[in-house]
Amino acid sequence: MVDISTGAVRHVNALGSSVASDLFQLLRDGKARTRTELSAMTGLARSTVALRIDALMRLGLVAPVGDAVSTGGRPSSQFAIATSGRVVLGVDVGASHLRVAISDLTGGILVQSTERMHVTEGPEAVLSWVIAETHTLLAGLGRTAGDLLAIGIGLPGPVEHSTGRPINPPIMPGWDRFDVPGYLNSSFDAPVLVDNDVNIMALGEREHAWPEVDHLIFVKVATGIGSGVISGGLLQRGAQGTAGDIGHVYVARGANVPCSCGNRGCLEALASGPALARELSTTGLAATTSQDVVELVKRGNIDAIQAVRQAGRDIGEVLTTCVSLINPTAIVLGGSLAQAGEHLIAGVREIVYTRSMPLATEHLQITQSKAGPDAAMLGASMLAIHHALAPESIEAMVALTTR
Repeated sequence: MVDISTGAVRHVNALGSSVASDLFQLLRDGKARTRTELSAMTGLARSTVALRIDALMRLGLVAPVGDAVSTGGRPSSQFAIATSGRVVLGVDVGASHLRVAISDLTGGILVQSTERMHVTEGPEAVLSWVIAETHTLLAGLGRTAGDLLAIGIGLPGPVEHSTGRPINPPIMPGWDRFDVPGYLNSSFDAPVLVDNDVNIMALGEREHAWPEVDHLIFVKVATGIGSGVISGGLLQRGAQGTAGDIGHVYVARGANVPCSCGNRGCLEALASGPALARELSTTGLAATTSQDVVELVKRGNIDAIQAVRQAGRDIGEVLTTCVSLINPTAIVLGGSLAQAGEHLIAGVREIVYTRSMPLATEHLQITQSKAGPDAAMLGASMLAIHHALAPESIEAMVALTTR
């Protein structure tokens, strides 16, 4: 096999499926290559490369993209990852919206659809719409369910990643331990990857704006507060999938403020959109949601600006500990309250840059999400792509074609 990071040749098994996997991993960078170039990179016979390229083409993963420049004689064909073959499905389930998108294997969205639906309507209603809409979108592309390589889905609550089941989600009545992969597999013969919405937003943000950054914290500030942690280039989920749940970290300023989790003093009880709206409503302002708070800030309301700035300080207090533990290159703020812009970010920066060690903040960027509302959709698609195109997945598919 070929170590993709070094180009060194490692052991190749007798079936040769790992050869196809290695060739495909080389082609995932998007660069077209000839059989001769691939043979030189891997040290494999050109005939072996040709056989495995053919297998990848039969699977719809690789396609010819034209001829290389001729050095005399017949020009050689070039091959690259197929963008018109197999596809993945990304699903973003929000508290009050649903989005589905069909993407090619590079993450490019081919078609998408949005529906206003509350997650409180329950898993069967939500997922039935996802299934029906996916069939409609596939048909519009001239594709079938058999073209789906994988499905990625983000949910607005805690998810046990190993099973894909939501666990005691506070804003998702009827969803506790519901078999989301099983329900979707009743209609699609493709692996289903389920994660919480903040984790997939972290994946989407990194793919969209920070592809070269291996250490990033994405913070969603909306109805709740949570974070997705990427360290060493990998999304960190922890033992049970709850890594990054900073919304229920204790903040001394709110020692007596009750939280929906049953404790007091949680960050979410102080700095989330509804928490700020409640605070502002006591001053006579009309505010019940995160968006109401954002609109007040945009209109220049001083009370709202000061409340958002303080929320940033509270979030910064928790993130200071995260900076010491993880030493990220970037902290990215997203979610509906992040639309308040620099006022929220300024509060975070004020605390993090003041209280963290200078070495940890020397190159640290604290900024607003560049992917914005598309972060979750991009992340859901990448969740599916990373699974579908992993070496073991490619090997399994090629093995089936060579039996």
